[in-house]
Amino acid sequence: MDIGTVMGIIIFLGLAVAAIWIEGGGIKGFEPFANKEAVLLVLGGTFCATLVNYPLNQVVGLGRILRKVLLSGGEDTSDIVSTFVTLSQKAKKEGFLALQGDLRTIPNDFLRRGVQLVVDGSDQEFIRNMLETELGFIRERHKVGQEIFNAMGTYSPAFGIIGTVLGMILMLSSISDVAAVPKRMALALAAAFYGLGSGYLIFLPMGGKLRRRSEEELLVKEIIIRGVLLLQSGATPSVVEANLKAYLEPAKRMVVKAPAA
Repeated sequence: MDIGTVMGIIIFLGLAVAAIWIEGGGIKGFEPFANKEAVLLVLGGTFCATLVNYPLNQVVGLGRILRKVLLSGGEDTSDIVSTFVTLSQKAKKEGFLALQGDLRTIPNDFLRRGVQLVVDGSDQEFIRNMLETELGFIRERHKVGQEIFNAMGTYSPAFGIIGTVLGMILMLSSISDVAAVPKRMALALAAAFYGLGSGYLIFLPMGGKLRRRSEEELLVKEIIIRGVLLLQSGATPSVVEANLKAYLEPAKRMVVKAPAA
């Protein structure tokens, strides 16, 4: 689980609750925010606008995307480099067919398919085309998820303002009770609070988080493509290690297992 994402949301909510409690004089301070109509208008309007802009199957897939943002962790690139060093060492000694038994122990599906292509005797151009084509489709799928969250981050503040305007229209249309005007105005402004809060705390940051996760995943797959091509070319373990280490941060380069002599 991505603790940073969850912590950021929880800490902000805690600070908001504390501010309302202190300034509002306790539990009564939350009364203006207990506006179910504002919540329904903002979240419902955001969801409906998203349905208008994107196909239903992509919107329904938001749950899967959200789980990816919150629960998936980044892959250790140093382990991938170490795996290629080990595979290249074994291929040098026993040939590519000896790698068939190692396929079952490779957890990364993309890496496993790449090594399988090498074992099957595919040439470099065919391997490159196969893996880069899949990489392109992955990039496009990730781009759609980012766009949806960014769009929701744009829609929700707008629907917050719409809710506020609607509330003020209703308030001014029945202004006979002047004493109740401040309270009704506070309730109307709650829609803006929910719209801005959900947009800038949840939807836009989620889009940014997904973009960063996508960049990390694509980097891992680029390392794998480079490693598979080096493996197929018959490069020595030291050459494979030196080439793939160029993709790593300096701290991670130190933990890559060097090939045995």
